[in-house]
Amino acid sequence: MKVVALFLFGLALAAANPSWEEFKGKFGRKYVDLEEERYRLNVFLDNLQYIEEFNKKYERGEVTYNLAINQFSDMTNEKFNAVMKGYKKGPRPAAVFTSTDAAPESTEVDWRTKGAVTPVKDQGQCGSCWAFSTTGGIEGQHFLKTGRLVSLSEQQLVDCAGGSYYNQGCNGGWVERAIMYVRDNGGVDTESSYPYEARDNTCRFNSNTIGATCTGYVGIAQGSESALKTATRDIGPISVAIDASHRSFQSYYTGVYYEPSCSSSQLDHAVLAVGYGSEGGQDFWLVKNSWATSWGESGYIKMARNRNNNCGIATDACYPTV
Repeated sequence: MKVVALFLFGLALAAANPSWEEFKGKFGRKYVDLEEERYRLNVFLDNLQYIEEFNKKYERGEVTYNLAINQFSDMTNEKFNAVMKGYKKGPRPAAVFTSTDAAPESTEVDWRTKGAVTPVKDQGQCGSCWAFSTTGGIEGQHFLKTGRLVSLSEQQLVDCAGGSYYNQGCNGGWVERAIMYVRDNGGVDTESSYPYEARDNTCRFNSNTIGATCTGYVGIAQGSESALKTATRDIGPISVAIDASHRSFQSYYTGVYYEPSCSSSQLDHAVLAVGYGSEGGQDFWLVKNSWATSWGESGYIKMARNRNNNCGIATDACYPTV
């Protein structure tokens, strides 16, 4: 009788919530049992209500971005923050980029159009954002030096850059320490030779399949959006850290993201600034995330620029030297 009741309950869920069925189909969701599905449905409906209410503000012109259902819509914000982050603040560098020189002003930069950015990747439910931000920076600098864009192995960093570098794989890490590991190790393997697994594993570095090397890193003047702009314009893609803890970030879809509740010092997610521009009178940073193309603007987010370092985007930024 209980099995029949649960089966009927499942049919009722499907009939009453077509958006839920669409979500499960699109993102391949399968739950352990109907009890778990009922819980996830309630979370989904709560997120859906939040999204719909927020988008009414967007329609009224009260905010500059909107939200949408994505792969995180059956997660509470607490669960989302527990599994999707992983950034740890690194040591301050000896070399610091401070230039805000008066070179010809550029109103828009997009390193994707210049071939310096690999396609959006997916860290999965592993707190390895630090590894993706690290490889993104090295990929860009390697391209600018050699003319070859090579996708590099985040899994190698997850597996190998612990120990004296203190990174913790899927439990988080430091971009700066990961760069130091690559420097000391003599390079990082290609993505194709050491593919991503979204889990901690044993180190399998192969010196015969190195895709790029680096010699160190340079930090951007802390908190200076002006210095970050100059570096992004003149140097290339820049590793940055942000406060990505808010529900609005979890469900971001399109537009210029400005979150008044964001912290400029409590940073929890590492990403890659690949350009900047303006949209609808709003200045933005063009940021590559590592949550697949189903999140945001095909895996990217436009983050507010020149709004008092919103979400801390200029607080802990750096780039590798190659």
